[in-house]
Amino acid sequence: MAITKWNPARELLNVEREFNRLFSSLGSRFGLSDSSEMEEYENAVWMPLTDIAEDKDNFILKLDLPGVSKDDVKISYSDGTLNISGERKQEKETKDAKFHRVERAYGKYFRSFTLPSMIKEDKIDAEFKDGQLIITVPKTEEAKPKEIPIKIK
Repeated sequence: MAITKWNPARELLNVEREFNRLFSSLGSRFGLSDSSEMEEYENAVWMPLTDIAEDKDNFILKLDLPGVSKDDVKISYSDGTLNISGERKQEKETKDAKFHRVERAYGKYFRSFTLPSMIKEDKIDAEFKDGQLIITVPKTEEAKPKEIPIKIK
């Protein structure tokens, strides 16, 4: 039997999932919910840790996905929302070894981010390297900060 460490974040995720299920069931009665995104979210067991940075030209999202294959990552963008989902499969115990502690999360994961409206949707780029997914979201020219020169009279 594997010992599983208690994770308070997982408990909060479960509470949030239950509230979302309640509200989506009400929303579906009135035709207000998007079932495909909600289904992925409800089936998620964990969420990858994410850093979000911004420079003058881009938004950069870095997600930690150690032990996940590039083929097990799905990225989609629709109506201002970037969704990342997939699954990390659990290693099987061998005959000669037993797990004494399992702290890493396994199973399906899901993250969703609402992006600003002034981005170049068709130029979103994703790179997977060393267990880290790096998504670069370029800004439009209107969104980039502009320097205003000061005239001396």
